[in-house]
Amino acid sequence: MTAELEARADAAAAPVAGEARPPGVRPPARPRAAERRPSARRRRWREARPALLFLSPWIIGFLVFTAWPMLYSAYLSLTDYDVINDPSFVGLDNYARLASDEKLLLALENTAVYTLLQVPLAILVSLGLALLLDRAGRGSGFFRTVFFLPKMTPPVAVGVLFLLLFNGRDGLLNRALAAVGIDGPSWTTDPAWVKPGLVLMSLWTVGSSVIILLAALRAVPDTLYESAKLDGAGFWRTSLSITLPMISPAIFFIVVVNTIAGFQTFDEAYTAFFGAGNSTYSNDAALFYVIYLFQQAFEYLHMGYASAMAWILFLVIMAVTAVQLVLSRRIVYYEGDR
Repeated sequence: MTAELEARADAAAAPVAGEARPPGVRPPARPRAAERRPSARRRRWREARPALLFLSPWIIGFLVFTAWPMLYSAYLSLTDYDVINDPSFVGLDNYARLASDEKLLLALENTAVYTLLQVPLAILVSLGLALLLDRAGRGSGFFRTVFFLPKMTPPVAVGVLFLLLFNGRDGLLNRALAAVGIDGPSWTTDPAWVKPGLVLMSLWTVGSSVIILLAALRAVPDTLYESAKLDGAGFWRTSLSITLPMISPAIFFIVVVNTIAGFQTFDEAYTAFFGAGNSTYSNDAALFYVIYLFQQAFEYLHMGYASAMAWILFLVIMAVTAVQLVLSRRIVYYEGDR
């Protein structure tokens, strides 16, 4: 394209046949390439300016409310800070203290156990509800709304509801079990049943996962099911060979998101077991990592130690997510893969 433009400029500058150029008159200079068109960098900047303008509120919010607090907490993790006095630099003492804190190890163990119980059960329940909605036809819109509404319930209300439903003496769940001759456990006081009870209560808010899986199910091409039916495949064979592979990206996304949420569990457990007036039901079985972090930061005013705990949790979540990403290369199917 540049060669063609230069040729046209030479033709325009050349004198007409039979016409002599006046003496002393030089042919007009050809315009440079940089003068004829903007540089590639300038064009990219012009194209990016509108996008940056629309993204600027989010970018400013991220820098002010996420990036800066993270950097400042990294600094606080190297200090002894009690909110009242100025931070004093202590180096890696807070991190060395983490290794010998038995209560922290207990909180991390409780969090890991809760996550390992909650994520698979939430996936199974969500997938079962999504399969039912996929067969509901016209009524699926109403049920989608019904399943999603509990997600809008404030977590504090869910924590209070947990105490009402799972009370070992006169809770609604134990009354239902007694009606069929089953003696229900002490969900709120027996350490062996505290985490299972919280896991069951978390199923109250699987509506968002149901919606995601339902969308993935309806995106599976019908031709695949028709071909399987012609080959004589039944429900289970079709589910294992077609449905699960085709919706595996959505399942993987939910697994990652629920795992991160599981490690950050706080609201419902704190309201039910550690909130005001609930000291009777408090026990170490409900002490999750973020609850212990909250106690160190806002009850004991050990801000430096709590900041170190926050960064350890961040690294744990990053490591678990990285492992999930590596494993996903073998078990998650993407339609564009060859």
